[in-house]
Amino acid sequence: MKVGIYKEVQIDASHRLLHYKGKCASLHGHRWKVEVWIEGEPDAKTNILIDYNLIKQVVAKYDHQIILNQDDPMVAAIRQLQQVVTTPGDPTSELLALIIRNDLYEICKTQGIDATVTRIRVWESPNAYAELKTPETLSELPDADR
Repeated sequence: MKVGIYKEVQIDASHRLLHYKGKCASLHGHRWKVEVWIEGEPDAKTNILIDYNLIKQVVAKYDHQIILNQDDPMVAAIRQLQQVVTTPGDPTSELLALIIRNDLYEICKTQGIDATVTRIRVWESPNAYAELKTPETLSELPDADR
């Protein structure tokens, strides 16, 4: 029996876009909302596809963090005062959706869960989100995406 689940997680985090010309080039914060849709076969014994808390843990690593491009010169300065989460490029909602998708696949792989992340939405504000539609299963992802 194939099932689909949905999980919403909200976090507060700041970021800036190093390669953007405009207000978002300055460090600023958001109340982010991350929505995740996953499909697959639930475990025969537990009837659970994936524990909702695992999804929350993947997203929660960004909660109350400063998220910066790994090449941002602010990283070194801020790390003298507190932790910084870095991304391989500007931490846009689009990139965060991709990173979260990959992190979910990694946790599924380590837990032996055969699931498909079918969609992720990362809301940067109440009226703006990026949506990543990802029909691939873990075994179909190219090595570069793992």
